[in-house]
Amino acid sequence: QVQLVESGGGLVQPGGSLTLSCTISGLTVSRSIVRWYRRVPGKEREFVARIEGVGDSTMYGDSAKGRFTISRDNAKNTAYLQMNSLKPEDTAVYSCNAYRPGATTSYWGQGTQVTVSS
Repeated sequence: QVQLVESGGGLVQPGGSLTLSCTISGLTVSRSIVRWYRRVPGKEREFVARIEGVGDSTMYGDSAKGRFTISRDNAKNTAYLQMNSLKPEDTAVYSCNAYRPGATTSYWGQGTQVTVSS
């Protein structure tokens, strides 16, 4: 059974930093594609970042470019999202998603709330 568990969310002041974690079981992160998304109530889910298991290729949504970094630790089977220079508009529930390349099924975590406010 595949499970994704996010952690690391919380309240941070504008300009601050947070690192989110996505700990995965049932999938090998080094052979999977992991993505971070975020959602604000009343808005569509927004793509944030992606990392490929093979080759470490990364991709970012426009809102994340230059401020966020996605990475993974194969030994811990965990993906991370380092978020710097946070803005109030980054406030959202952040969720990770993972799937095996070529698979039609992807898996989601429960999400973690990030609130950027003074």
